[in-house]
Amino acid sequence: MSATVEQNIRPDYDREIRDIADYVLNYQIDSEEAWDTARNCLMDTLGCGLLALRFPECTKHLGPIVEGTVVPNGARVPGTRFRLDPVKAAWDIGCIVRWLDYNDTWLAAEWGHPSDNLGAILAVADYLSQKRISMGTEPLVMRDVLEAMIKAHEIQGVLALENSFNRVGLDHVLLVRVASTAVAAKLKGGNRKQVMAALSHAWADGGALRTYRHAPNAGSRKSWAAGDATSRAVRLADIAMRGEMGIPGVLTAKQWGFYDVCFSVTNADHKLKAAEDRRFKFQRGSSPDYGSYVMENVLFKISFPAEFHSQTACEAAVILHPQVKDRIDEIDRIAITTHESAIRIISKEGQLANAADRDHCLQYMTAVPLLFGNLVAEHYEDSFHDAHPEIDRLREKMEVVEDKRYSEEYLHPDKRSIANAVQVFFKDGSSTEKVEVEYPIGHRRRRKEGIPLLEKKFRDSLETRFPPGRCEGIFARCKDRKALEQTPVHEFMDLFVI
Repeated sequence: MSATVEQNIRPDYDREIRDIADYVLNYQIDSEEAWDTARNCLMDTLGCGLLALRFPECTKHLGPIVEGTVVPNGARVPGTRFRLDPVKAAWDIGCIVRWLDYNDTWLAAEWGHPSDNLGAILAVADYLSQKRISMGTEPLVMRDVLEAMIKAHEIQGVLALENSFNRVGLDHVLLVRVASTAVAAKLKGGNRKQVMAALSHAWADGGALRTYRHAPNAGSRKSWAAGDATSRAVRLADIAMRGEMGIPGVLTAKQWGFYDVCFSVTNADHKLKAAEDRRFKFQRGSSPDYGSYVMENVLFKISFPAEFHSQTACEAAVILHPQVKDRIDEIDRIAITTHESAIRIISKEGQLANAADRDHCLQYMTAVPLLFGNLVAEHYEDSFHDAHPEIDRLREKMEVVEDKRYSEEYLHPDKRSIANAVQVFFKDGSSTEKVEVEYPIGHRRRRKEGIPLLEKKFRDSLETRFPPGRCEGIFARCKDRKALEQTPVHEFMDLFVI
């Protein structure tokens, strides 16, 4: 009996790759809300990066791999003097943006931070803008950056709506790599074939394990993983632009493709999914409806540098602080009512090993504002934790329970709530009110209330790095959308060089 011979028929690119390429190359953004939200997102993301420069554990990663490297037309890292090749610049920008867990968030079947893509976008756009000027041609302008942000948000967010990468143990930065690869190839002038080739290599890389986000291995890699993903995206876009062939069936190839290798088993039961269930699903139809929905609905972290599933718990704890601050020793128990995703990701008991472990612990992020009335990045550091043993004593009194309604409305496309409630019970039988917060200050439903606070957050971040006159100039440029959009990218980046 002769062995079965596999037919070597090279396929067309997978539909999922074709759809992304067509969107990034052809879609015209006509949503004023998306353009304006992108401008606010740019401010917020840059501000988060500037705040991270106060932390040596972050800044130790920055700069050229080979000290003294000179890069003509090198991309700048905001808030520093570094001028780097676009690959390392993307790494550095992505690292500072994500370090404090303070930039925007997208919550769906998969979680993530779409503004992580700014690492690739700014690095490529700054480099190309300078290169074009040196060649006597027109530079890229900040409208190009905002457009790339909207499209990167959309690609990452739409893929996340119905597809849970975390349930198969993969980290969400996989989607950062894919989205950044698409827009980086577009910025570089890639045609459809080149964009698809670049995307195919992004999927071929598979995904990082998200074990570094969870007990017992939570650690600082989660703070630079997005930078690593954007850096890889820039590299893959460059490879494709040099004419490297793509991998057309990278997702759907039997046995060797992404679906069979990486997307076939769920952590819940360790059973193989049926082949038809492994393909990506899309909430608004059988194929992706890429537009500007994600940017319009993105969640800003305005009040607290904390994992987003805890934001409303932090708000509730701040509200309760005046009622409990003088009765800490009288507390019998604390009830936290939350949603399924928060329980699965950030509910922890026991010792917390480091700052990254603490900013992914629902109980820790609730205890600190109950005790102190606020939560800032410094509250996660070893020095603060070790000086306040009452934080862990309070954690030991916490019970976390799921409200099914919270879990359902978390996934509802017209609500997307991130609800938490906190109630404190005392030893004498009395209790505080149950404070419920369903939508955090950074939610689309609270934009009118949130944007002035977001702008203050940005101004405060500028003041940590620049003199007053520079701060005013940067803020004024970012506030004026028309002026911002017309600004050459390299001139905008000049403003952030120290």
